[in-house]
This record gives sequence, C-alpha cells and structure tokens, in this order.
Amino acid sequence: MFEANKAAQIARERRAYNITVLGLCETRWTQSGQVRLNTGEMILYSGHEEEDAHHTEGVAFMLSHEAQNALISWEAAGPRIIYASFKTKKENIKLNIIQCYAPTNDKDEETKEDFYNKLQTLCDKLKEKDMTILMGDLNAKIGSDNSGYEEVMGRQGLGKMNENGEMLADFCAFNNMIIGGSVFPHRRIHKATWVSPDHRTENQIDHICIGRKFRRSMQDVRVQRGADAASDHHLVLARMKMKLKKREVKRSTRTQYNVDFLKDRLTTETFRLTVRNKYEALQDLLDEGNMDIDTQWQQIKEMWTSTCSEVLGKKKYQQKDWISADTLNKVQVRKEKKGAINNSRTRAAKATAQEEYTEANRAVKNSVKTDKANFIEDLAKEAEDASAQGNMKQLYEITRKLAGKYKRTDRPIKDKNGNVLTSDEDQLKRRREHFEELLNRPPPRTLQTSHQLKKFSR
Repeated sequence: MFEANKAAQIARERRAYNITVLGLCETRWTQSGQVRLNTGEMILYSGHEEEDAHHTEGVAFMLSHEAQNALISWEAAGPRIIYASFKTKKENIKLNIIQCYAPTNDKDEETKEDFYNKLQTLCDKLKEKDMTILMGDLNAKIGSDNSGYEEVMGRQGLGKMNENGEMLADFCAFNNMIIGGSVFPHRRIHKATWVSPDHRTENQIDHICIGRKFRRSMQDVRVQRGADAASDHHLVLARMKMKLKKREVKRSTRTQYNVDFLKDRLTTETFRLTVRNKYEALQDLLDEGNMDIDTQWQQIKEMWTSTCSEVLGKKKYQQKDWISADTLNKVQVRKEKKGAINNSRTRAAKATAQEEYTEANRAVKNSVKTDKANFIEDLAKEAEDASAQGNMKQLYEITRKLAGKYKRTDRPIKDKNGNVLTSDEDQLKRRREHFEELLNRPPPRTLQTSHQLKKFSR
C-alpha cells in the first residue's frame, strides 16, 4: 500500500471480485484515518501513531459504496488491529469485523501475548448478540488435526499446527469462534494463502473466523489465486449470507456553484439580467403583503439558487487520474504472468514463470514512476499558468497537490484522553463539549493604559 498507485491496483481487484469489505495487512501507512479514492472506495487505516515512525506493519479496510453506507463506527487499535461496525438488515444485530496482522511465529512471547491481550480487550467490548468476524494475516498454521479443538475448527486445514496456531485456536475457543478456512473442503491450491520466497513452500496462515452462533451465515471460505497486487499472499474470500443495510445519516445539502464563471463578462451580464427579471416578477408578489416573513425568505432563496443553477451550474470535483493506459496494460500483463505461475505443472516451468512475473512487476513499478513524474510536471506547468493569470486559488490548490496533500483525508476526532471517536454520536458530543469550553469563558480584564500604569507605579 505504501508504493505509488498500489491502492488503485487493489481497488481494481476489489471491484473484479465484487468484495464488500476488503481487509488489508502490511499497509505501512503511519497514524490512523480514512481516505476516499477517486474510484469511490473508502480506506480506513491504522498504523504507528508516532510522527517519525517507520513504515512497517499497518492494517486497513477498503469499503465499497454499500459498506460505506452501512458503516456505523470504526476504531484504530494500533498498527496490528483495526475494527469496524456495520448495520445489517437483521434488526438489532450489527456486523463487527476485526482486521488483524499478528506477529510471526518467531517473535518473542511478550509480543504475541500483548497482541492477543489487545485483541481480547476489543472483543470484550462487543455484544454477543452481534455477528463478529475476525480475519487477517494471523501467521498461524492450524493443520488438519483438530483433536481437542473440534468445536473451533474442522479437518480441512493445511499443514501442521504450530505455536501461533495453538494461540489462535485457544483464542477462538475462549470467544466461541470457528476458523472458517478449516471447515469447507477445497483442493490444496484453494487453501494455501501464502507462498514462501523460494516459491516452493505454501502455508495456510491467513484466516477468517466467525462466531459459532452465526456459523450458518458463512457459506464458503476459499483462496482466489487470480487476484494480483504484487504480494506473496493470496486473496482469501468468504461468502456471507448476512446483508448490510444503509444507515440513515443526516447529510449537508449545501450546493456549491461554479462562481469562477463570473469572471467572464458575458456570464456576469447574463447572471445580472436573470436576477433582475426574477426579482421584478417576485416584487409584485411581495408588494401584495399576503406572505409571511418565512415564505418571503424561501421565495428569495429560490430565486438566487435557481439563477445560480441555470447560469453557473453545480460545481463538480474530479481528481485527475495520473495513471496512463500503458501502465494499466502492464498491470494486466503482470496479472497474466501470475496466472502462468499458478498453472505451472513442473518446478522448472514455475521458476521460469516466476522470473517473467518479477520482470513484469518491475516494468509496472517503472511505468508508475514515469506516470507520476509526468503528472507532477503537468501540475507544475498548470501552476505557472495560474500564477501568470493571477488565479491564486488554483495556484494554492496545485501547490497542495504538489506537496502531497491531494488526498482528501479525514482524521477521526479524539477525546480528551486521546482515544479515537468514530461514531457520529460521540463526535457530535465531543464537538459540543469542545465549543462549550472554548466559548464559555470569563470576559478578559480591562487593559490599563500606559498613563494609568505610570501613575500606579508612582
């Protein structure tokens, strides 16, 4: 995710597989917040909160339009855990999804215990009546032997259980959860989620778990090897029976118009003439005196808004897509090369296909760098033209883009203790509390003049 255009490539795969909520690991984004992509997807991300933190770890959700409309709240719990809650069509039942990036098996015990303690603290906050899904790169091999864990997992796991697998199974047993990938029978290639750097060893370390109460809502869990984002992990896809419901939110109805068109003399005259004609027609109704003050205001407001809509038109915000068609073609070629790796029958053919895939991935990265350089050069030319024309507003907008702030980022509000508030109710309450403290202050003291100060000093 930290690479240029990686988010756009992942968004294309999300649309290709029609995924409602896509969990991401190793995003390597710092701090926490949300970003809306040009294509409409929203990314909720959580990483290291330090300003100078290294770009390591990190988890995120990529939400479709349906998921965005159903989103109730979300919480960032560090670089390894993020949580989101959604409204469902089942009355009084919410869908809680926890995305994790667990420590690897060779990490020390303290790091692992700290991760599962944070995860347990989050699960304790959730209600048992709601559907809870735990998913992500849990770095846990669960194996096919479910002795002692019959209520937690099936016999369709891959490999042999390791220490991380035991910790995951114990966690699921304590929270009444089932490991979905171990329940549904599939071929080995549709179970392995990670391929080692030597391209030989395959393991099942990415999992999707669900509460035992809602086990029948999970219809299938399967690895989709066709998805490509230049990662050594395969896409793990779960098909759920639960449907999300659009949440009723009061949104601002404010409309912005293309006021820049008023710089044109002909447009200004047209606007002025239209307002004059509508006001003269409205003046006759106002002179009759049959309308109260609220009705008069509505009539005048309608006159102005209709004139702006007819003459100026509504303002549209469109972010220029700087990815060229040539780069998109190279991304498609890279995806075909990955298909060749998956379809290789011999070890030699797989090694050859892997070399071709590496070369195709290198070509994509170089093409993306070239596109971004061209995009920045075009923005610089636009800035020069805006400066020459005296259009300071456009110049400042381009400057913000060149500074790397062209993404629209909305960071969640925090309470006095620094905890993130993501629900609308908590945010409104915190805003009200902030302005009450800010505005309800005693009046300042009357400043004494220099003459009075001198007289007092004597």
